[in-house]
Amino acid sequence: MVKERTEILEQLTWDLTTIFSTDEAWEEELDCVTGNIEDAEADFVGHLLDNAATLNEITATMLSISRDVEKLYVYASMKNDQDTRAAKYQEYQAKATTLYAKFGEAFSFYEPEFLALTTENYQKLLLDEPQLKKYQHYFERLFTKKAHILTQKEEKLLASAGEIFGSGAEIFEVFDNADVRFPQVKDESGKEIQLTHGNYISLMESKDRTARKNAYKALYSNYEQYQHTYAKTLQTNVKVHNFNAEVRGYSSAREAALAENFVPEKVYDVLIETVNKYLPLLHRYIVLRKEILNLSDLKMYDIYTPLSTLDYKFNYEDGVKKAQEVLAIFGEDYTKRVKRAFDERWIDVCENVGKRSGAYSGGSYDTNAFMLLNWQETLDDLFTLVHEMGHSMHSTFTRENQPYVYGDYPIFLAEIASTTNENILTETLLNETEDDKERFALLNHWLDSFRGTIYRQAQFAEFEQMIHEADAKGQVLTSEFMNDTYGKLNEKYYGLKAEENLEIQYEWARIPHFYYNFYVFQYSTGFAAATYLAEKIVHGTTENREKYLNYLKAGSSAYPLDVIAKAGVDMTSAEYLESSFQLFEKRLKEFETLVKK
Repeated sequence: MVKERTEILEQLTWDLTTIFSTDEAWEEELDCVTGNIEDAEADFVGHLLDNAATLNEITATMLSISRDVEKLYVYASMKNDQDTRAAKYQEYQAKATTLYAKFGEAFSFYEPEFLALTTENYQKLLLDEPQLKKYQHYFERLFTKKAHILTQKEEKLLASAGEIFGSGAEIFEVFDNADVRFPQVKDESGKEIQLTHGNYISLMESKDRTARKNAYKALYSNYEQYQHTYAKTLQTNVKVHNFNAEVRGYSSAREAALAENFVPEKVYDVLIETVNKYLPLLHRYIVLRKEILNLSDLKMYDIYTPLSTLDYKFNYEDGVKKAQEVLAIFGEDYTKRVKRAFDERWIDVCENVGKRSGAYSGGSYDTNAFMLLNWQETLDDLFTLVHEMGHSMHSTFTRENQPYVYGDYPIFLAEIASTTNENILTETLLNETEDDKERFALLNHWLDSFRGTIYRQAQFAEFEQMIHEADAKGQVLTSEFMNDTYGKLNEKYYGLKAEENLEIQYEWARIPHFYYNFYVFQYSTGFAAATYLAEKIVHGTTENREKYLNYLKAGSSAYPLDVIAKAGVDMTSAEYLESSFQLFEKRLKEFETLVKK
């Protein structure tokens, strides 16, 4: 049975006292920052452009308060994530969310007032106050959005509705993580266990087909039961995205979402077009999977089970050693920071009752780059560890090398850092082994990772675009509509008939990323870019590694396509994607050869 939080060893939990020493300290800071927001609203509205000094003062104050709000939110959200049943931290997260809304409302005047500037007056202000030069790229990004910024009154109104706009996602998170209880199922040894988000994939990877089938049906029986509730929360979220896009003058929610990160829609279109071009490779892999498993009726619950009989197990201690060994390729500075992450308890390792499912890297500018895991001792967990470490090192290098105003990075660039680490781990493990069985297992894992990232996330991206477009055209996003849409899309990707895999039509209901506003496509683009960069790091020169580390340090000091272009990837071209599919085919051929052996 899954342990309670109090049963987990302290060294396997993250140390949030490095953010606030006590909950009381958090509450005191909350009161202080709330007061600062109220004072700023009273003092600054209407005065942003009085002169260069006030522009500098108000900008600095806004960023300082934003920094404090982030720190408060991170503590509250991570406390809540470690046990979503705890009412105290549910309340903390709600208060932090309210604070974010208040901050947005208080400074809603900023962009409309700033964008009243003419180019001539802007240049004069820069000359009058040299300290403003450090904000030049920040200001430039604001100017690019000028056509989509509303009046001060309208911006304030939208900001004050922030909590309401986020309600669909919040209801989904609480319902899916805290309220929904999955049935008990039998694992491959016949032992009855509690099905959870955390152990579901482990059960899908079971060699016992009956155990896989039972877990699969048990999980989706819940989503079928509550499909109308999930449809309503997702529909609400989609409507928010479409509403915001419309009122800001964007042609679509997708354009609006990508514009936030200054990513042209061409990047999204090139991804979907290229992935669809190479769907025959996925179908070829699925047919091979059916052959290896000796099945006449391959089902979706057979997609995750490893094709290798080699039992690759990693306890956490061994995972830590291997991660440190593999990531040493980046050099001494990177290695030192990885060691700090392990030594200073940045990582919450184990699953416990009520803990948020999945994994992530978090934190804020003034905290450690914390990581949440749900360790199950599989090879996947080792890959997840180096993946999240990639995010955390990206955050750490950025925060150490950029001022707060550029101390984050767009989501578009985030997945490159994490999946570069994964690709280097794969390359390392493949180079270390000459054993056919080990090689078979590693190739199987990489091919599955490619399928689960580039293909699967592109499938999600297609679905996300479909439902936003449907809502914009007046289609009601009922569960029936989404079931049918998702089922047909899944059939296109996997070549498995929808009517023979009925449960998979409900999968849309369990994907939290559909609430993230056109986020998922970046997993695919990130993995493909990372595949290219990993080859350069492993087989290239010291200069290639230096260019990569400079990308990690850049944060948001330049536009994302410019940052990654300096590392050597053009994200508007299909070339980096084509290169990834060529590697997929190369490794698939090797895998097929090993099958014949």
